[in-house]
Amino acid sequence: MSALNVLGTALQACSFDPLTGFFRDGCCNTDAHDHGTHVVCAKVTADFLAYSLQRGNDLSTPRPEYRFVGLRPGDRWCLCVNRWLEALQAGVAPPVHLEATHAKALERVSLEQLREYAL
Repeated sequence: MSALNVLGTALQACSFDPLTGFFRDGCCNTDAHDHGTHVVCAKVTADFLAYSLQRGNDLSTPRPEYRFVGLRPGDRWCLCVNRWLEALQAGVAPPVHLEATHAKALERVSLEQLREYAL
């Protein structure tokens, strides 16, 4: 059975350029090894990237040893659901691609919250 998105349909790809996902498969798939729960497919903004850096997670600097090219505003990326929720509470949550956001996100955020930020 394939993974489901927050709308209850088949999970779509988030991004292949840059290549995202816990498994670096382009999708916000997850399993028990994904302790960050990278399930929210977001279109990152400059405000979110600055917020993430302030919180200790530099998403802009390339880290080739982790197959990470560094993000720029407008890139789609599988975010940790808790970081997206923190950004929401701080007023800097990036827009979300609902069809590519894993249903597991609904364990921490509501569909209504996600729909408010839907692309």
